[in-house]
Amino acid sequence: MNKIRKKDKVIVIKGRYKGKISEVVTVFPSKGKALVSKVNMVKKHLRPTQGNPGGIQEKESPISLSSLKLICPHCNKATRVGFKILDDGKVRFCKKCGEII
Repeated sequence: MNKIRKKDKVIVIKGRYKGKISEVVTVFPSKGKALVSKVNMVKKHLRPTQGNPGGIQEKESPISLSSLKLICPHCNKATRVGFKILDDGKVRFCKKCGEII
């Protein structure tokens, strides 16, 4: 079970985009990285094709999961994530307020 999942609201805690709050688009658990919207933007040079005029485009690049911290939907604070085992399975919870995420 991952601590950070798709559509989670996260804050970047280190690097060039430190302090930026955004939403997770995709998670790559095997690589330990996540794609976060409008964070870690890179420029990609594209060759012209029939459907594409080409040029320089900006797109997101994966960022390390260790550089991200989850924002709790209940207390709206950056928090660490813990796990609890309940009757219906394993669930994530906020370490600050104790609510289930």
